[in-house]
Amino acid sequence: MDRDTALFQQHRPRLYGLAYRMLGTPADAEDVLHDAWLRWHQQDPSTLDDAEAWLVTVTTRLALDRLRRARTERAHYTGPWLPEPLVAEDEQPELMLERSESLSLSFMALLERLSPDERAAFLLNQVFDYSHAEAATMLQISEEACRQRTHRARQRLREGRPRFSVEPQAQLRLLEKFREALEHPDVERLQALFAPDAVHEADGGGVVRATLRPLHGAERIARLYAQVGLLNRERGAVHQLRWVNGAPALLTWMEAELTTVVWIDTDGERILAMHALRHPGKLARLKAVTNGPDHASLS
Repeated sequence: MDRDTALFQQHRPRLYGLAYRMLGTPADAEDVLHDAWLRWHQQDPSTLDDAEAWLVTVTTRLALDRLRRARTERAHYTGPWLPEPLVAEDEQPELMLERSESLSLSFMALLERLSPDERAAFLLNQVFDYSHAEAATMLQISEEACRQRTHRARQRLREGRPRFSVEPQAQLRLLEKFREALEHPDVERLQALFAPDAVHEADGGGVVRATLRPLHGAERIARLYAQVGLLNRERGAVHQLRWVNGAPALLTWMEAELTTVVWIDTDGERILAMHALRHPGKLARLKAVTNGPDHASLS
């Protein structure tokens, strides 16, 4: 490996983490890194004062351009759009570096509330610890504009976040209870797991069956999953608890096919929000790096 390639590889985990958080899909992040590598290959690193800053700047701008195009496409998406999981457990080195709460699927979904410009400023400053001045230079805006974008982003994210911050073990306990209730479907038992004002959203992308709008209220969600549980039992579904993007998730398998990944937001006692990813295209990568339904579960 030559020196320039080694230098790019040294910064790759940070660049990948930034691109993935910007775009919400691993494939798009990989495309951005490929384009960044091509530009790096055309650049003479010896002329740069700070190779990392150059690479982060190029990656951010490429991701911004791609996200602006993606936002237009997502506006016409069938039903809610949810981010695509990166990995299960620690099967890729990109997850082991730059790991933080900001990699969780719940937080990634929240980032969709932001404009592309707000998202870039927030991630550079709040997640990757660049100063407002450094981030402003990367984004080619004034320092004050960068501060304003970051401030607006924090406000929007605060409005959408759960009122409580809980440890992953609390999420795991509730997901285990949900799995048990799903395997022995009972509306009252399911309803008791959800806060009265709980919200459920599902991403099927128009490819598979999924609710097209968010469901509100514990009773409606419980009735939905009582039906899902009965159907899953008839089809011999296997439910498996795994770590996905650094947080617990419930995976549902139909034989060798991964059909659903569910993750939750909770106050530690009840489920405040449930997210169900069902789009086969978004599950394909996770299925490929997960050793199937026979692999050991968390419980």
